[in-house]
Amino acid sequence: MHYKTLFGLAAGLILVASSQAAPYQSVQLDKSSIQFRYKQMGVAMDGKFSKFQSTLLFDTAKPEQARATIEIDLASIDTGSAEGDDEVLGKSWFHTAAFPNAIFVLKQMTATGPDRYEASGTLSIKGHVRELKFPVKHSALGNKGQLSASFNLARADFAIGEGVWSKFDVIANDIQVNFQLTMLGSK
Repeated sequence: MHYKTLFGLAAGLILVASSQAAPYQSVQLDKSSIQFRYKQMGVAMDGKFSKFQSTLLFDTAKPEQARATIEIDLASIDTGSAEGDDEVLGKSWFHTAAFPNAIFVLKQMTATGPDRYEASGTLSIKGHVRELKFPVKHSALGNKGQLSASFNLARADFAIGEGVWSKFDVIANDIQVNFQLTMLGSK
């Protein structure tokens, strides 16, 4: 093999390796999303939160040192209906007057395979704190990257839907949460 070809191959491998070991230091909120899926009277419904903020430090070469906090403005909910949006802000649901935000704090990120991780941390909603563990996928895009995940939570664990809403005949207990965070690198 010619030395120029060998040098080009080595340089290419270094570039690939360095693009995969990107240190990310912030989240591009306008390119990120937090969505959820639930069942209302047996029919799948989709919703989202339009306002949230995040602090993040994540290096794919050192996932165990990752730190992140995601704070969701619960009043920014879109359940798919204006009536539903108003209802879930009340005391029986999110009680946003007393608990305006849901907060996830990452405690640990563990590599489980190439660009695959397990995140564990705490989720606080309406004064209730629960431990969560869920798989996360990383996708590199130059100096940007994307973390995407999906997990289920039980709304009863957080007292979301009290009183007449505590039964699961109208709104199911299981809520699927999907998020996609677009991260910016330090390069």
